[in-house]
Amino acid sequence: MDRNAVIGFVLIGLVLMLWMWLNAPPPQPQKSATTTDSIAIRKSTMDSVRAVPPAQEKKYAATDTLGKYFAGLATGKEKFLYIESDLYRARISSKGGSIQVWELKKFKTWNQYPVNLINNDSAGDFHLLFSSADGKLVDTKNLYFESPLDDNQTVTLANQDSFKVDFVLKISEQSRIVKTLVFHNGDYDFDAYYRFEGMDGILANFEYQATWESGLRYAESNSIDESNSAKAFAYAGGEMTEVDATKFNETQKQNISGRVNWVATRIKYFAVAIINREGETQGAYLEGNRQKEPDNGAKEDYSLALKMPFLGNKLETAHFTVYLGPLDFDIVKSYNAGLDQMMSLGAAWIIRPISEYVMIPLFKFLKLFIPNYGFVLIVFSIIIKLALQPLTATSMKSMQRMQQLQPMMTEIRAKFKDDPQKQNQQIMRLYKEYGVNPAGGCLPMLLQLPILYALWAVFRSSIDLRQASFIWWIKDLSVPDVITKLSFRLPIANMDEISGLALLMGITMFVQQKMSVKDPRQKAMVWMMPVMMTLLFNSFPAGLNLYYFVFNLLSIGQQAWITKKHKDEPLRKVEEKKKSGGIFARLTKDMPRLNR
Repeated sequence: MDRNAVIGFVLIGLVLMLWMWLNAPPPQPQKSATTTDSIAIRKSTMDSVRAVPPAQEKKYAATDTLGKYFAGLATGKEKFLYIESDLYRARISSKGGSIQVWELKKFKTWNQYPVNLINNDSAGDFHLLFSSADGKLVDTKNLYFESPLDDNQTVTLANQDSFKVDFVLKISEQSRIVKTLVFHNGDYDFDAYYRFEGMDGILANFEYQATWESGLRYAESNSIDESNSAKAFAYAGGEMTEVDATKFNETQKQNISGRVNWVATRIKYFAVAIINREGETQGAYLEGNRQKEPDNGAKEDYSLALKMPFLGNKLETAHFTVYLGPLDFDIVKSYNAGLDQMMSLGAAWIIRPISEYVMIPLFKFLKLFIPNYGFVLIVFSIIIKLALQPLTATSMKSMQRMQQLQPMMTEIRAKFKDDPQKQNQQIMRLYKEYGVNPAGGCLPMLLQLPILYALWAVFRSSIDLRQASFIWWIKDLSVPDVITKLSFRLPIANMDEISGLALLMGITMFVQQKMSVKDPRQKAMVWMMPVMMTLLFNSFPAGLNLYYFVFNLLSIGQQAWITKKHKDEPLRKVEEKKKSGGIFARLTKDMPRLNR
């Protein structure tokens, strides 16, 4: 490789490292007994769900806060309903008709407790917010609904079962709000129906809001990584509005006007979304903040609201679907509402189509035949390597021809060492004579970047790899595979843990560099890039590092084969094509000359 090729490789490496550094998860903070994730862990039984008391609520003067219409509804008897389906366990309270517990039966937290998506420091979620005719802001989470249910009633859903329950907020004999929740077996959602009867003289400002106010509870060990994935969204007309609270103690807000299809918030692998199913919305509101947690951790909470018009009729209705479940591409895509737009699958104009229509289907297809995700990744890397073989083969052949030119290039540099301009002219003449493109080794690598970026996006966001073990020390392909912990933190890399797969990947990269770099002036490249990439990949998920490790092994084999196959081929000059004189010359070539 000459200087231009080296510069090209360095620039490619710097671009890759900068992009990956910006997207890399930080080192995992140590968990302590005081963190949010460990305060309220419960056993995965219905008895333990029942045993969780409601959060302590602030005391207030109901008459001052709720006014004449709703003050009397701030006290009452709270009843609990327990729903158990094939996918979740839930607890619903008659106070606010709140969802207080939503445990996913197929998923565990980082320390192997059931994933409960409801924040433990809240009294539940999914309520209405509106202004009353006497000027009070009313949040139905503080009000007691009536229900025909027995206290602590348990409902078990199976097969195609559904269960419906009504919660009635009775303001007067003529005025009431009915909140109907319908739960379905086999789905990570429930339907919510509202009926406003005789509320035309009580609701003010011609608007009410369906809200989710307390975000989602974290489920992963690295709260910084999970916070970096957490966001809030509003989806309207195919366009996404996003709120991302990246700074501590600085609230981010978005007030959206017009028709909105749904609002949602996500953490790394789970999400909640409120989807409007009836009538027109008139806007949405998103708000988020980022707070510090013990042991250098972080927690982001987001509030969501769908703004609904109230027309002042005697009877008005609304219908929502509330999704509370995993960010599994096939599941969220099945709602046909654009929920899959929440998933970070790369830039929409080029990367996302590769992720959505190539990588994810191929990944899931392989899983049908291979039970272990580690072996799925190995086969996956072989398939991708075969697909990229023409590009990588071209790159390797070009690099080999550059190596063959090295002696002649060294001679030219020595001969014209005092005339850089003449030196470059002679080197370019050499390239032309032997038909070598100095960018031939770099261009195929650049063409691979969209595919590599799509792989990165899929592996970083795929819930399939979450807590999926492989072999030996690799217990979870979605987090770094730590083989040892240092007693100190490396000052530049800011890490105190060593990833085994990142180390293996760095070794294979060193072997590749050793095989391809022959110019003594470039010997620093042999170790510099592998060291930098090893440090960078050290905090990446084990699944991603496993893929790159296997990919590098295959590249080493391919490079060795190409070198062996073409090592005895002499370097030949390219014959210059004779100029034909253009189309006019070809047409007149055989015409008889006119006598003068």
